[in-house]
Amino acid sequence: MKHLKTLLDWKPAETEAVLETARELKKSWKSGTRQPHLAGHVITMLFEKPSLRTRNSFETAMIHLGGSGIFLTTQEAGLKGRESLADVARVVSSYSDFVAIRTFSQQFIDDFSEWSSCPVINALSDSYHPCQALTDIFTMSELFDDYRERRLVYIGDGNNVVASLAIITAQLGMPITICTPPGYELDSALVAKLQKDYPTWSVMLTNDVAAAVADADVVYTDVWASMGQEAEEQKRKKIFEPYQINEKLMAQAPAQCHFLHCLPAHRGDEVTDGVMDGARSAAFLQAENRMHLAKGLLHWLKQQG
Repeated sequence: MKHLKTLLDWKPAETEAVLETARELKKSWKSGTRQPHLAGHVITMLFEKPSLRTRNSFETAMIHLGGSGIFLTTQEAGLKGRESLADVARVVSSYSDFVAIRTFSQQFIDDFSEWSSCPVINALSDSYHPCQALTDIFTMSELFDDYRERRLVYIGDGNNVVASLAIITAQLGMPITICTPPGYELDSALVAKLQKDYPTWSVMLTNDVAAAVADADVVYTDVWASMGQEAEEQKRKKIFEPYQINEKLMAQAPAQCHFLHCLPAHRGDEVTDGVMDGARSAAFLQAENRMHLAKGLLHWLKQQG
């Protein structure tokens, strides 16, 4: 049985296998072929944080593959004092073929998986967002045939999204530039671990946005204040303002450069309308691909037993 708690637990070949499975299932779906690989299967989505894309992508993925989904908040599941996490995990997993958890604490996912009898998927924690990173690389593979040679440039907060992007680019040998304001860098211990584990990984860490986009094939950003950081929002706006992705910055990037955003987008903050809706934006292809990647992930996990 295989969990997706963080891509740190995965081998590069496993990451590649999920991407290829998603690719095959998307091609099949677009051609009109319906493949009920998960008929009779159930995913329970256990969410502490609300979501648009995460819930809809997993639920739709299960329906497309012949299965179904159940949605529970952590309060509905009794995790706010009524029952222990271990008891909830043992019960919920006994009813399910997969459990997708969207929460604040990575420890919650790690602990739940210890008691679960079915695969547990990290649908987002404050530390990692592996499903998003898989989707992002899947999207890059559709934009560029030689995507593994293309430089992904992330500009913004050193958060859970870029942590997972760092892991997956290191695994696949893809170059990445991470541009953050001073004091908001990606965890240096994670970077050091990845450099040790993948010595050929090309990573550039900078605070200079112009230098960051100079050789970008993809420019990627995320919200400046994540869920749970609302008290810091005004402070962050002032600090992150020079890191906005706007038309002027994109004009400094190579002509083939695309724009990605994991959404939701705070238009006028981290990205302008002109970039978000412009010809170089692949953000909505990326959003659609959350569903195709979920299908690939679920089908592949089931095949692992």
